[in-house]
Amino acid sequence: MKIIIENINENLASALRRCGYHFEKQSQDSGEISAARDLGLSGFPRFHVYAKMINSPASSGLIKMEINLHFDQKKPSYRGSRAHSGEYDGELIEEEARRIKSILVIR
Repeated sequence: MKIIIENINENLASALRRCGYHFEKQSQDSGEISAARDLGLSGFPRFHVYAKMINSPASSGLIKMEINLHFDQKKPSYRGSRAHSGEYDGELIEEEARRIKSILVIR
């Protein structure tokens, strides 16, 4: 699920940390951050996000945060594999999206 946060005034890592997510890695090319919020002691299940900043047109000067959210039910099954039991929509994802927005959206 894609979430857009308008008029964000903090960096990605700080905003995600406020939502309970921990940093995993950052792409050197795109600046996109991978972060997770673990629900189990072993690190799974967990909510997982890929987030990046998007500059609006120069005339507006506003910055948006784009968050791609999904739910990982378990670790990848095979070494070197990225496949996992993931959910990309549904009530669980919608509830987490509402929680993130309630923390990050400036009213």
